[in-house]
Amino acid sequence: MLFASGCSLAPEPGPVRPASDVREAFAPERLENATAEPGDGESTWTTPGTGYEAVEWWRTFQDPSLEAYLDTVLVGNLDLAEAVARVQESRALAGVATADLLPSVTLSANANRSNNPRNAGFGAQIGALLGGLQGDSTGNGDPGSGNGGEGGDPGSGQDGATSDRFTNTNFSTSLGFAYELDFWGRARNDRRAALADLAATESDLHAARLGVVAEAVTAWFQWDELRRRVDLTAEIVDVLQERVTLTETRYDRGLVTSFELYQIRQELRNAQASLPLLEAQLADVVRRLALLAGRYTSEMEGLLATQPEPTVGGAPLPEAGIPADLLIQRPDVRAAGRRYEAARYRVGARRAELFPSLSLTGTLGLESSEADELFDLSQWFSNLAAGLTAPLFQGGRLRSNVDAAEARYAQLSAAYGRAVLTAVGEVESALIAYGQERERYDFLNSQLDEARSSAELQAQRYASGVADYPDYLDALRTRLTVESTLAQAARDLALARLGVHRALGGSWTDDQVPESTWADPTFSEPSEGTDP
Repeated sequence: MLFASGCSLAPEPGPVRPASDVREAFAPERLENATAEPGDGESTWTTPGTGYEAVEWWRTFQDPSLEAYLDTVLVGNLDLAEAVARVQESRALAGVATADLLPSVTLSANANRSNNPRNAGFGAQIGALLGGLQGDSTGNGDPGSGNGGEGGDPGSGQDGATSDRFTNTNFSTSLGFAYELDFWGRARNDRRAALADLAATESDLHAARLGVVAEAVTAWFQWDELRRRVDLTAEIVDVLQERVTLTETRYDRGLVTSFELYQIRQELRNAQASLPLLEAQLADVVRRLALLAGRYTSEMEGLLATQPEPTVGGAPLPEAGIPADLLIQRPDVRAAGRRYEAARYRVGARRAELFPSLSLTGTLGLESSEADELFDLSQWFSNLAAGLTAPLFQGGRLRSNVDAAEARYAQLSAAYGRAVLTAVGEVESALIAYGQERERYDFLNSQLDEARSSAELQAQRYASGVADYPDYLDALRTRLTVESTLAQAARDLALARLGVHRALGGSWTDDQVPESTWADPTFSEPSEGTDP
């Protein structure tokens, strides 16, 4: 019995392709210190108590205003509140699955009173039995004839039978228990599956947190970029208006052609037309920022004060790729692995239902016909029963349940492999995109330096009487245009950096790598008795 109770019918954990070959395929130059190999049959995932910790990776943007806004988002976001509630639901379901491993104990108290006629049903049978006993004891005549002393008719009211009805009163209180011996591991595998589902739901919470923070960071940098572009566009409009005034004066004097005048006016109209569009986009981004923070738009004024120049540096990216261990930070990969494990354990639970089950039931209590004697210990009673139930024919339902569980296991195995491929591909793409945006930003930054130098030179030439004022205005407009383009590039660079964070599920610094090694997602079950 002890041997049987320790067995499990769940499939053995095995390597999942392409998850198990990530070590060789992804950034091998960063994996010299790996200590465990996949496919060794041992659990290499951390237990729920030592798993991924969501570090505040957004602090690498080095923007205190952004950090203050994200603190508000993490407290007030409604999507996160919904995800937390799902974790609580999953934790409760894990508690339900754990309860199947323990016996159930019930307390009952009953009071019964019955009143039946002597000449019908159960009362007639009791009357006949009593009459027969009396007849046997006297050795005389028919017990129903009324002769022979005490063998008379029990319904006649003679010889001690004074009523034509039976009245019975009974009081009882008892403790009952029921327990199914988990020979084949059905309850244990269901519990392991529930705990794996709980871990997957917690990873979903981390994914929701990552997604909300990423969306908030995206909206924040879009707001910062649009705010700067609105200001710069307003300055460009002012410069163009002055330029149009000067061109009109020069046109009246015959110094410029009408074509040049119309061209300057067209540029002014284009700039003026773009300003309302930018302001509308800015208002929409503010609305998104308020929604993410769980607030109304009117409450965002304090969080959206004038910001300093954005910092586009931050912690440096890895120079030689990403260690595969970092991919375990991705909550979607972790969730896929946990659900894969849950499906594996459910296969074992469904297979166990094909075998006989042994259950024990028992009752211990007190019983009396008088209420004041109910707690007399001499009135105790007990019963104990053991039952063996084997499924013989259920129309193929149990076998179909096993087939469905195995098919689900195969689906989640493929889903886990796809999650790993997606993670690797997204990391590679994010690193490439970040490098390209960094190069573009550096180029535009150098272009801004040149535009500033040109504007300063034209200002000096105009002050010296060498150059015309329109030349200075054109140089100033060029500088403002480059600044506007650079603001967009700064946003794109920040979002590219955010893409690396999202691809890695957090940060990439060495001191924030989880203490785990890349392998198959076998779930490390907590010790028995651990509160799920």
